[in-house]
Amino acid sequence: MNARTRREAIRDLLRTRPVGVDELAVRFDVTASTIRRDLAVLTEAGEIVRTYGGALAPGGEEQPLHERETLGGVEKAAIAREAERHIKPGQLLFFDAGTTVGALAARLTSWQGITVASTGLTTLNALADAEGVELIALGGVVRHISQSTVGPLTELVLDVLTADAVFLSGDGVTADRGVCEASAEQVAVKRRLIEQAGAVYVLADASKLGRASSHWWTPLPPEWTLITDSSATEEQLAPFRALPGVTVLVA
Repeated sequence: MNARTRREAIRDLLRTRPVGVDELAVRFDVTASTIRRDLAVLTEAGEIVRTYGGALAPGGEEQPLHERETLGGVEKAAIAREAERHIKPGQLLFFDAGTTVGALAARLTSWQGITVASTGLTTLNALADAEGVELIALGGVVRHISQSTVGPLTELVLDVLTADAVFLSGDGVTADRGVCEASAEQVAVKRRLIEQAGAVYVLADASKLGRASSHWWTPLPPEWTLITDSSATEEQLAPFRALPGVTVLVA
């Protein structure tokens, strides 16, 4: 099979489900480096969206959270370390759902004197036994694929609660549109989290920068902070750096 045929087959496969580099290498009997080159070509052509460890089709199937937890561990850990530097004792914080925000939560288990209110089951599980952290579950309907709470009950709590800062995640983030997600319910909750928080931090690894793979959007306020990882290119970062109210931190 030549490179062109293999890339067409990869593109067609990704229309059905997200696929990892190792699986593709075995399937097409080539090296992982060859697959990465194929994915780079398809990404440049706008035919696929890269993820850590693999790829998916633009606007394609949403990847379950338990699968995303195994991807990009080093990058998520670096982002979490940087994000932790912006937390102070005595604060009340909103934590969005997502694996990178969950990695930040896991770093707070020994903290004392902070309050975390979260829509993410990953965060709630990470801090369930952290006696020094007051933990508030922002209840609602559990969206199983993202392990998050959404809906009117979640939004009702946010009508009466404010936070010093919110740490957000998303399927993608762009400088002009904000954060994208797979459903209207998710972005509705994100809007309330932002409206009720003093400072806004978006935790997004390099694969999510400029990515618009989902169709529901949460606009970001004039001033916010992007925390990403060192694999982000200057081309990816330039649109965010050009915004006067945006602080870009590379972990």
